[in-house]
Amino acid sequence: MLLIPAIDLKDGHCVRLKQGDMDLATVFSEDPAEMALHWLKKGARRLHLVDLNGAFAGKPKNEAAIKSILKTVQDYAEEMGIEEIPVQLGGGIRDLDTIERYLDDGITYIIVGTAAVKNPGFLHDACGAFPGSIIVGLDAKDGKVATDGWSKMSGHEVIDLAKKFEGYGVESIVYTDIGRDGMMAGVNIEATVKLAQAVRIPIIASGGVHNLADVEALCAVQDEGIEGVICGRSIYEGTLDLASAQERADALTEGAQA
Repeated sequence: MLLIPAIDLKDGHCVRLKQGDMDLATVFSEDPAEMALHWLKKGARRLHLVDLNGAFAGKPKNEAAIKSILKTVQDYAEEMGIEEIPVQLGGGIRDLDTIERYLDDGITYIIVGTAAVKNPGFLHDACGAFPGSIIVGLDAKDGKVATDGWSKMSGHEVIDLAKKFEGYGVESIVYTDIGRDGMMAGVNIEATVKLAQAVRIPIIASGGVHNLADVEALCAVQDEGIEGVICGRSIYEGTLDLASAQERADALTEGAQA
């Protein structure tokens, strides 16, 4: 079970939101690259970046901060003799040119969210053009998918879309329960497992992680197809220690690797 620190970018800063509300942003660092290094030193094996401004604008808005993070990650990997530390990125990615540019910059996985729901043809094209590099982000509440930075409900069932996108060739699915994100109310294990059982590709859980008990609960169902969990406010506010939690997850899941 991979614990993946989230670095949410707003106006070049590292922040956390409550339930996706841009007006409820807590700034945790003025230097996102320094924050990335902090999590790497704590044992992170993958990073999750979100361009929050981009998610709302529909185009990249924090590219300078993203490039700075990538350089830090690459320098750290080289220094430690690690071949690669994957970095996944979502937020405002709506065209193939943007995907290509980010992959050229060193991003490992591109997360397509709103665009996948509103324009499935784009997701299909992206999977064809960049096989193995596309993750789909499904943000849901009560089983229904939300779009546009969670501001609109689509009416689509999560599992229906997941099966459809699996057929396109997406690498994995980031599943976020938006009712719990940033609230540290506990992961929606039942819904996450239900989704994982419905598809063959890996699921990355997101939303609501509060403490070690949440990580242990996910480890208990990892065999259903859950490969990781994105950690946000919990690791920033200290209710979850990333290093010890990853160590515990490794012990429970026999040293899962990125």
